[in-house]
Amino acid sequence: MSIDVQQPRPLGLVGSHVQIAGTAGGAFEAQFNYRIHEGHDEVVGGFVAGDGVGGHGQFQVSVDVSGASFALDRLFVEVFWVSPENNAELDKIIVPVVYGPRIVPGYRFYQEYTIKSGDTLFGIAADFYGNGNLYTRLVRANPHVITNPNVIHPGDVIRIPQS
Repeated sequence: MSIDVQQPRPLGLVGSHVQIAGTAGGAFEAQFNYRIHEGHDEVVGGFVAGDGVGGHGQFQVSVDVSGASFALDRLFVEVFWVSPENNAELDKIIVPVVYGPRIVPGYRFYQEYTIKSGDTLFGIAADFYGNGNLYTRLVRANPHVITNPNVIHPGDVIRIPQS
């Protein structure tokens, strides 16, 4: 059996409802499992995928994680199937994501912003949040772009989490 997770994307910014989608199968109808965790708390569940004749089918599940007590803003979305022989988790796909509600209370969406010459994270935070000291929200929401908060580059596109 095989699994291809197309959503969420690595380091994607997710909210209280995590959408997991892709293709899976290789059996008539196979049971697959998901786990969303950050090392302390986890949300688990399952779904069936396949085309009814041994091929692959699309899947999409919306997972409500609002009741989880996540302590960190980095989560892992895992999708796998369990071996009936030894309960091993097989063909596991692990997608790291950024959990918006741990960055901005009441997180609902993000805006994209293109860095301009002369911009600073402090200034961008002041414009969007009314407080430049909240620039760490921008750093945490953009690990794929901001590797050093003292160095940003014109033309880079960052995500600005909003409530």
